[in-house]
Amino acid sequence: MKKTAAAPSNIAFTKYWGKKDEDLRIPENGSISMNLSNLLTTTTVEFSDKYKKDEVSIGVHLEGVASERVVRHLDRVRKLANIQTKAKVVSRNNFPTGTGLSSSASGFAALTIAASNAASLHLSEKELSILARHGSGSACRSIPSGFVEWLDGKTNDTSYAVQIFEVDYWDIADIVAIISNEKKDVPTSIGQKTARSSPFLKVRLSQMKEKNEMIKTLIKKRDFEKFGELVEQEALELHAIMLTQTPPLIYWLPGTVSVMKAVQKWRQEGLHVYFTINTGQDVHLICQQKDKEKVARLAKELSVVRDVIINTPAHGARLVENHLF
Repeated sequence: MKKTAAAPSNIAFTKYWGKKDEDLRIPENGSISMNLSNLLTTTTVEFSDKYKKDEVSIGVHLEGVASERVVRHLDRVRKLANIQTKAKVVSRNNFPTGTGLSSSASGFAALTIAASNAASLHLSEKELSILARHGSGSACRSIPSGFVEWLDGKTNDTSYAVQIFEVDYWDIADIVAIISNEKKDVPTSIGQKTARSSPFLKVRLSQMKEKNEMIKTLIKKRDFEKFGELVEQEALELHAIMLTQTPPLIYWLPGTVSVMKAVQKWRQEGLHVYFTINTGQDVHLICQQKDKEKVARLAKELSVVRDVIINTPAHGARLVENHLF
């Protein structure tokens, strides 16, 4: 059977870094995120006896580690469905891959929805979130819609994502400033393995539950100024951990810092905008939707910015009709 799914990337307002269980991808701490309307992965999966081996294509034919991760995820689906049938997978992103925009989140969320339905599985949202987490931790957050909390949990069945606010609860926007399309040197999954070598990780983890509750409260109140301040502080704290790991991780490029400083300048001039950054060089500019066009225009005017992508809160992973093959 052939099925196609579309899934959004997401931006974490509070980040997770490090894992309690590497194999199960159970995070050291929970996190709060928002799905993004214009960072999308579309994936078609077909299980058929005509395939003698799994065929994986993401823009181009894939081999090596990336292809192996997809095949391992197909194996998880086959185990649940009690089938041995090989599959063809074709996937397309409408945004740069491997630059810190959480393409693995949207990718494995779309793969989870398409593959499970192609294998005639009927999984609940919780089960889909758990399954997606096995492919990529942050993929579990791209299954529900809108504003999402990833419950860190301690076991396979207690670590999954749930919706905390609907898509239309708050009219905020995320403007992605693309600094470079070059893939980062160290994948997130590798970088996290040495998180505990930072002398500051324990301090961070001791504060994360309180921080997550505060972020949820600020979203509920729609208190944009305090929300933005906390989101920006959280991003800088995450990178402080990475900078003090052994070996240190430096994902920023000179253009990244230029955008961060520009945001601070715009705020001094009265524009309510804040930045957050994942594990890459590109910068997310968080603003209210009434300001999104102005923020996008200002970002485009910066010489270090190659492109901008305007996002609003989005629905989670879902089936779509148009197949890729």
